[in-house]
Amino acid sequence: TADPSDDTEMQRDLYREHVPFVTCKFDCVYKYHLRCYLYQARGLAPMDRDSFSDPYAHVSFLHKSLRTEIINSTLNPTWDQTLVFSDIEICGKPREIAQNPPNIVIEIYDNDSRGEDDFLGRSLFFPMVKLDPNVYDTPKLFWCPVTRGNRHCGDILVAAELFLQENDGCILPVLPSERVPNIYMVPEGIRPVLQLTGIEILTWGLRSMRHLESVRSATITVECGGQTVETAMTGILGMNPNFQTAVLFLKVYLPQEELYTPPIVIKVVANRLFGRKEVVGQCTIEQLEEFRCEPYPRNQDNPPDLRGMAINVLCTPLFCKEEDDEVDWWAKYFASKGEHEMSALYTQRKYNTLKVYGCELERVPEFLGLTDFCQTFKLYTGKAKHDEEPAVAGEFKGSFCIYQVPEDPSAPQPPQHFRELPDSGSQECIVRVYIVRGIDLQPKDNNGLCDPYIKLSLNDKVVVDRENYIPNTLNPLFGRMYELSCILPQEKDLKISIYDYDALSGDDKVGETTIDLENRLLSRFRGHCGLPETYCVSGVNQWRDQLKPTEILQNLARCRLVLLILLYTDSHHSFNVSEKDHEFLGPMRERVALQALHDQGLVPEHVETRTLYSSCQPNIPQGKVEMWVDIFPTSLGLPGPAVNIAPRKPKRFVLRTIVWNTKDVILDDENVLGEKMSDIYVKGWLLGNEDDKQRTDVHFRSLDGEGNFNWRFVFPFDYLPAEQQCIISKKDHVWSLDATEQKLPPKLIIQIWDNDKFSRDDYIGFVELDLNNVIMPATEAKKCSLKLMDRPKETVSLFKKKSMRGWWPCYAEKEDEYGKVELTLEILTEEEAEERPAGKGRDPPNTNPTLSEPIRPETSFLWFTSIFKAFQLPCNKISYVWMYIFIYSIYILIYAALYSRIH
Repeated sequence: TADPSDDTEMQRDLYREHVPFVTCKFDCVYKYHLRCYLYQARGLAPMDRDSFSDPYAHVSFLHKSLRTEIINSTLNPTWDQTLVFSDIEICGKPREIAQNPPNIVIEIYDNDSRGEDDFLGRSLFFPMVKLDPNVYDTPKLFWCPVTRGNRHCGDILVAAELFLQENDGCILPVLPSERVPNIYMVPEGIRPVLQLTGIEILTWGLRSMRHLESVRSATITVECGGQTVETAMTGILGMNPNFQTAVLFLKVYLPQEELYTPPIVIKVVANRLFGRKEVVGQCTIEQLEEFRCEPYPRNQDNPPDLRGMAINVLCTPLFCKEEDDEVDWWAKYFASKGEHEMSALYTQRKYNTLKVYGCELERVPEFLGLTDFCQTFKLYTGKAKHDEEPAVAGEFKGSFCIYQVPEDPSAPQPPQHFRELPDSGSQECIVRVYIVRGIDLQPKDNNGLCDPYIKLSLNDKVVVDRENYIPNTLNPLFGRMYELSCILPQEKDLKISIYDYDALSGDDKVGETTIDLENRLLSRFRGHCGLPETYCVSGVNQWRDQLKPTEILQNLARCRLVLLILLYTDSHHSFNVSEKDHEFLGPMRERVALQALHDQGLVPEHVETRTLYSSCQPNIPQGKVEMWVDIFPTSLGLPGPAVNIAPRKPKRFVLRTIVWNTKDVILDDENVLGEKMSDIYVKGWLLGNEDDKQRTDVHFRSLDGEGNFNWRFVFPFDYLPAEQQCIISKKDHVWSLDATEQKLPPKLIIQIWDNDKFSRDDYIGFVELDLNNVIMPATEAKKCSLKLMDRPKETVSLFKKKSMRGWWPCYAEKEDEYGKVELTLEILTEEEAEERPAGKGRDPPNTNPTLSEPIRPETSFLWFTSIFKAFQLPCNKISYVWMYIFIYSIYILIYAALYSRIH
């Protein structure tokens, strides 16, 4: 038998014989010379356990490749290297190559001594093609993105030149200088122009590094432009995470152009036992433009003297007076939002208002995010996976000032920027959290609503206000104040969460927001307690800060290096402090200082609006909450009284409505004789209280639209005088656990109906009276018409007038037809109603006033039993007169016939 392997070899030989050999030969081949300039990279991914990498760049151009040197333990390497590719053959016409040059591929790797190098990312760009090497046109370095798949993994600062070598004797530009043998630097003219720069580094402390709280000490290393400086060791982080030596200084040569500025790298090194050190977090700050500033002049050491400044104000006498019930914090809040109908008295007295921000206080542009003293930078640690971001290890609190310094070492250095720093030690604080209301919360229940309540978290302190949940609403009015104590900076993050109450299952989180209390306390905008418009010693606007305005002004002048002395004399400069004079103002000196503070742009008394987010839907808002926070260090003494923002409690009122008479009611029925008539009764209720509808008895067989009742309606209701709203609470369904509360205007609805025994009653007309703006009634029925409703200016508040009586027109279904109703309206407080009792209808106690039975015509379908009384009715039409004469004649004839037959 034949060997199968021989057949296979035979088939391969036959295949080779029948397959043609294809070659490509170009008519012209040109030689090129490539110089690739790699200056630095930034923001590379960490691939080592110490949160860094050892990057190098592998550069490929067509069939050739070179690599840079390795930079150890960095994510922002500075190679400052030129890679030279010589004798590169490229086929094609030079002008076509100039228009469409081949691309350069840069692959960045992390060098690993024990295993395979890790791929960090790839970058592609095109060189500048120079067909004439003698043409002087230098390329410009630019940041080219480094990607790995679809993920951005950093940037690299590069440029490249591709020179055409027409012959072997072509003169190329001189190679740049060598840093070490065979390693060329980026040449002058392409590399950035450097200048000596001073970097002040405020290393305030470390935050949220819970896994390092037991570490004995830690240091921070700051790198920029190849220079390094580090802090002294801290104590145990759990006891005080701040650094004792807060300010570091670094001199480094940085590019003049901001585009080329290298990033600042912060490394946190934990000092373990037995002298072992470990990098536990790092941060790369790429954008440094916001930290650039001008150096202080030498004479800035002596603060300017502003003693010539004089402030002239008029002294207002002080009075003490009890506040009106309608003048409370909520009146101040509504007046600040322009809702003057909810704060009429407060607005009328022209009391000061507060600022309502529609965003977080940190997002208000003039307050610079409350990071004017120091900012918060996230620290990352660990090896980055291909599809994940590095893990967050904690936070670094600090800031930078970058400015130019003189090159001459003997020249005097500019004064330090970071001066007059606050105490870096821990301090105990009282925190008052005011939650005003929620706005458009995400529904969590099947009825499209939720039952929200508040939960506060401050480190290990948790406040759960579950028992005060607000049922069935997406816009809850909380009006809650919570007072907590904390130690800053260890307990700096205040978390405000809104939960949905569920009686039978676990509560659902609606959303949460977090406030950095330390930033607010350290900010020189004084974000920890807003300044009111005026200094008041009592009343709703009573001063609540620990320090008086004069003391705050002195501290501010010291921090800003200003010597400020206020004089109360007529001098060269003066201005008037515009005060809304009222009886609660404090001393003149404090009011002058407060006016000066307002001119410095400090945080005013305010309410901020914070957006709630959920971890389940991180980028989708779950609603908003209006609130503010006051922070009081206990070292400054006791704070002022807390602001009472408890929701307004309604007062109990009673509306007594007496229905006396009706006139000109539409006659909706006919009797057996074809006469128009109606069985009239009146129905009434308050808007929102449809369950408490009340009705009079029936005035049967009215032939002229007149009805007589003498009937009393009694409507108890809850009312907020300051907001002029009724509070209505009722359950949506029988099975509902809680009543839903809503606010409605106090409106009395009166309807006239026609009673039907064998069908549904017929609706005739109605009148709606707003008790806050009651249209003045007519004194007589003949003066009452629909024109009354066209005079809205002639209105009066029943709560002020207390009682009124008159005639009001009722709208009918047809435009020109209406009825009239005579009413007495009386408003009483709950105490007044108990002192002057009155029953419904004509039930006992029938007093205040006593209602007698109405005198009604005794007409009926049995007309011959009441013919004389029927004849006594006023007849407004001549046809009724002849009808009654005819009926009376028939009655006489029948009586005469019966009498003659009997006798």
